[in-house]
Amino acid sequence: MNEQDFQKKLGELMAQIGELPEADRGPLEAIADEARTRHDKMRQTIGDLQESLDYLRLSVKYLVFDLEATRRENDYLRSLLEKRAADSDGAE
Repeated sequence: MNEQDFQKKLGELMAQIGELPEADRGPLEAIADEARTRHDKMRQTIGDLQESLDYLRLSVKYLVFDLEATRRENDYLRSLLEKRAADSDGAE
């Protein structure tokens, strides 16, 4: 159920509750209001979670980039050391 469907159904429910006798209306209105509040909190929590996941994805991309750069640097330095070792062995 998407947001529009939920709001529509909740509006319909509130309209039906409004047609009930006053004695029956109070508890049902409270339950409907609680459902709206919980839905709003859940929507906020999902939004926060989505934002956190986006940040995590970006952080992982940066970490992968850094790891690949570090591996390239290590390979380059290793080849320099091997070349230096080969040059010093040939000089002796």
